Amino acid sequence: MAKSSTPKHIGFIPDGNRRWALLQGLPKEAGYVHGIPPALLLYEECKNLGIKEISVFCFTQDNTKRPAIQTEAFICATLAVVDEISRRGASLLVLGDETSPLFPNTLKEFRHRKGSGMKVNLLVNYDWEWDLQGLKNGGLYSKDISRIDLIVRWGGRCRLSGFLPVQSVYADIYVRNECWPDYQPFHFKEALAWFKIQDRTLGG
Repeated sequence: MAKSSTPKHIGFIPDGNRRWALLQGLPKEAGYVHGIPPALLLYEECKNLGIKEISVFCFTQDNTKRPAIQTEAFICATLAVVDEISRRGASLLVLGDETSPLFPNTLKEFRHRKGSGMKVNLLVNYDWEWDLQGLKNGGLYSKDISRIDLIVRWGGRCRLSGFLPVQSVYADIYVRNECWPDYQPFHFKEALAWFKIQDRTLGG
């Protein structure tokens, strides 16, 4: 079995915010703000480990079909994360359909990568079909994002939910049952340990 090194590019799907809130006796929309501190902690862990690139599912076009109070809550949480990691020097790219009114105007400056630190790609108002439509104009809208080695998903769901389908073509997928706001650093350590023992032939 071929042993893999630390992944160069990791995708994160921080799911389970609403379920977490209900378990705490809170309204569903309250879960998103509690996902901000774990996101910043995970960002620092990746940076300290020398991970070259990370991609994070913030919200999709399908997510915006939820009640307005929930949509507002996850947009606000996304803006808070963007403000903080840009301040910390990330090389930040925000990817999503910026023609939609649900794409925050303040994030349009990040539609082209800004900064010189670890590459961070945030999927905001993203849709996989929208991404592929870019092929009609010469290339994927996500063409500046590299192939993903490992995807880590919280919340127990064993699916990609449209997460960067082209870049994810050979990604190994590691799923945690814990909801995202309950993130602990050992979740990430165990994901990396699991990745190291995978037989990554990439089809060869």
